[in-house]
Amino acid sequence: MSSHNGSEFHVLCSSGQLFLQPLWDRLRTWEALIRSPFFPVFFSITTYVGFCLPFVVLDVLCPWVPALRRYKIHPDFSPSAWQLLPCLGQTLYQHVVFVFPMTLLHWAASPALLPPEAPELLQLVRHVVLCLLLFDTEFFVWHVLHHKVPWLYRNFHKMHHQNSYPFALATQYMSVGEQFSLGFFDMMNVLLLQCHPLTVLTFHVVNIWLSVEDHSGYDFPWSTHKLVPFGWYGGVEHHDLHHSQFTCNFAPYFTHWDKILGTLRSARAK
Repeated sequence: MSSHNGSEFHVLCSSGQLFLQPLWDRLRTWEALIRSPFFPVFFSITTYVGFCLPFVVLDVLCPWVPALRRYKIHPDFSPSAWQLLPCLGQTLYQHVVFVFPMTLLHWAASPALLPPEAPELLQLVRHVVLCLLLFDTEFFVWHVLHHKVPWLYRNFHKMHHQNSYPFALATQYMSVGEQFSLGFFDMMNVLLLQCHPLTVLTFHVVNIWLSVEDHSGYDFPWSTHKLVPFGWYGGVEHHDLHHSQFTCNFAPYFTHWDKILGTLRSARAK
């Protein structure tokens, strides 16, 4: 019986690997680019800006399309060009001055070839979820400390709170120290779990999207917090409350740590 179950599990895992293998084979044709120290910077910027642009367009259209206002948390607010441009400039500056030198050092230290096999689908999903949970925990601790200790807040986190009403391009409007902390958490988690390179790319795409969505200022019927059951995921209104009240909702994504420590505040209570 156990042998039969084991063979079924092996077939399931093999099917999961076969499912991702064509995608991975296609990506490996670009191996020279993916292994380049320029790729993480290019990938991060294009993914981030690509996720932000639809919300920037919505902000431009919102004053002229009343139907959009029902989904906007602050219907009377639209970021101006003088708010958008410094945020974009800060993102580009950090990637050139900080992210690229760090990836260059990592590339020089570990010029490993890409593995020929794709990860199993279940393994990829499991590792992405674990990376998100670990990041959520690490940033929660970091975030609480930087709100409770005035020196840390002034020198590292205050910059991110300069925009009282969040908008998509303000997601990465933060100090170099905060950017370093988030990058360190990301890198440490994928190394700890020994994630496949395809899993690492998937995690970064998901992580960037969730961050942008949380700062977008739009609460759509298909927003992530409405897709995750039991109130486990905070979402855009959850994070908007943190930006307006400072003393609640410190976790970036999930709600369990705020529930445990009594810092969770519901958007409905607002």
